[in-house]
Amino acid sequence: MIRVGIIGGAGYTAGELIRLLINHPQAEIRFVHSSSNAGNLLTEVHGGLEGETRMRFCAEYDLREVDVVFLCSAHGQSRTWLAEQKLPEELRLIDLAQDFRDESQGFVYGLPEMNRERIRQARRVANPGCFATAIQLALLPLAAAGLLRDEIHVTAITGSTGAGVKPSATTHFSWRASNLSVYKAFTHQHLKEIGRNLQLLEPSFNSEINFVPMRGNFTRGILASVYTSCPLDEAEARQLYADCYATAAFTHAVEHDVDLKQVVNTNKALVQVAKHGSKLHAVSVVDNLLKGASGQAVQNMNLMFGLDEREGLRLKASAF
Repeated sequence: MIRVGIIGGAGYTAGELIRLLINHPQAEIRFVHSSSNAGNLLTEVHGGLEGETRMRFCAEYDLREVDVVFLCSAHGQSRTWLAEQKLPEELRLIDLAQDFRDESQGFVYGLPEMNRERIRQARRVANPGCFATAIQLALLPLAAAGLLRDEIHVTAITGSTGAGVKPSATTHFSWRASNLSVYKAFTHQHLKEIGRNLQLLEPSFNSEINFVPMRGNFTRGILASVYTSCPLDEAEARQLYADCYATAAFTHAVEHDVDLKQVVNTNKALVQVAKHGSKLHAVSVVDNLLKGASGQAVQNMNLMFGLDEREGLRLKASAF
């Protein structure tokens, strides 16, 4: 049994992580830390867990009592936490923030479709960003084949949970409902990890990645529309993607149009490619809280502890 601790347990990603781990046959949550909620029941913050747990948030914890810690605090806080700790030698870490996605301090970038074998051997894993997951899955087969030779254009839309649990002017219901908006055009923080990883796969790639993110009027899911020049015809491109993801646990190359309802509430990623003149158009869809965050974190935990990647993640999409 894998003994689990969670730091920063009050946010959306932590809530999804708790939900998954409560039902994971090989995991046991030993503590969920939250300074602001210490002593409160988990269900007072994560109402969807009602009837499944009577655990309470804690302020104090003992790292010697767990095998792995998930860091779910805000961006920037993972580095601070790590600097303050004296870690047991065998303890494994999975960081859901952006602090170590540059693979500093011994962290391995946790995109299984790219780094499966490295994750298996890792003691520290940096979970990818949600937009970064969707966009990289649309591009990894091309980069791995050395076929990224031109600018990349991305438009991607995300649900409101991607902004976190703390309300703001652009996340509350009355603003977000029946509305769409662009934000952080060409400057989104996930561009850094996307560019870094594409160059690791294809060192000669140095073209622009033009990324326009959008806020959607729904709660969860990401759809990324990506296009770039490509010398392959459509049949060759589809075969390239099918071969690349043939052994992936959750990512599937499909030939039909994809939509969010196929992946929301699952750890699946669907990628569809089509050729339009000289351009290859790839569309990928993920659930931003699962494959884009907590589900992928559990997938990485499974790899780190020698389990089937699918353990605890056999979630089904809604039929409607």
